[in-house]
Amino acid sequence: MKHMEYSRIGEDLTISKLVTGLWQLSGAHGYVPSTSSVVTAMKGYVDNGVTTFDLADHYGDAEIYVGEFRKHVGKGFSDNHFQFLTKWVPRPGPMSKRVVEDAVDRSLKRMQCDRLDLLQFHWWDYSDKRYFDALGHLQELVDQGKLRCLGLTNFDTEHLQTIVSQGIKVCSNQVQFSVLDQRPLVEMVDYCHQHGIGVLAYGTLCGGFLSEKYVGLPEPSRRALDTASLVKYYQMIRVWGGWGLFQELLFVLKEIGEKYGVGVSQVAMRFVLEQRAVAGILVGARLGLSDHLSDNLNVFQCQLDEEDYQKIQSVTNKANDLYRVIGDCGDEYRG
Repeated sequence: MKHMEYSRIGEDLTISKLVTGLWQLSGAHGYVPSTSSVVTAMKGYVDNGVTTFDLADHYGDAEIYVGEFRKHVGKGFSDNHFQFLTKWVPRPGPMSKRVVEDAVDRSLKRMQCDRLDLLQFHWWDYSDKRYFDALGHLQELVDQGKLRCLGLTNFDTEHLQTIVSQGIKVCSNQVQFSVLDQRPLVEMVDYCHQHGIGVLAYGTLCGGFLSEKYVGLPEPSRRALDTASLVKYYQMIRVWGGWGLFQELLFVLKEIGEKYGVGVSQVAMRFVLEQRAVAGILVGARLGLSDHLSDNLNVFQCQLDEEDYQKIQSVTNKANDLYRVIGDCGDEYRG
């Protein structure tokens, strides 16, 4: 087993810093393999120390796969042997205690467990203040033991501050964070560091664009963008500075990787892992179809130095300021 690093969220939830994202099981990325193939692949990840998986109530059957994993593989293991971080993404509306409990109970049933390790809450419309009702009820479920930890997804710093000031014990906030999208460095990571909130970073590899595969390639056609991830992050690349500048970044990451004997992806991942307050990075996997686990684990075999950061900054300084163009973390979802 290659070296793995772990971090703590909340008071007693330890996660692997490399978190396997299960968005690619939602159906938006093409063919989804059989349940048995997914469960077998998940076991391989856990056996290699990658014990943490990120999913959501709307990622197709991801929660059901977790339940099957628990049933067929989880026997004999303690609750601390692996961690499943799910999300609740409700449509804005009345957030009664019953509505909240029903949502949590549905996830508990699908995942075949008595307590959720981490429930990450997302809300589409800040002007609809009923999200405070939902968070209040979720905090009660933490106190009752149905949730080990309560987290947020794509909340900006201002609203995170407001939520914390209301007495809600937020353990984490999951936001888009990469060498290309460094908006969390403006405000989010400092606030989270000061308040003991773990940052969970997704989009760290920009849907696979931050990899050896795209070094030196011409700009992809629309037809080549055949997954939801590629469509999403191609648009982000265009807003950031375009394909030409992105190629400059890839060549710099490749040069740095050669210095440490790792690839472009590992340098991109390492960049985010080394930022303050980052508890883990999400790397999507098409479980049962493709496996980059061995390569991804190499992220723990290198550490960037000041020269590396200067080289990266020499490119990113030419890019558009995404904080100015888009706004703070999660603002891209609220127009």
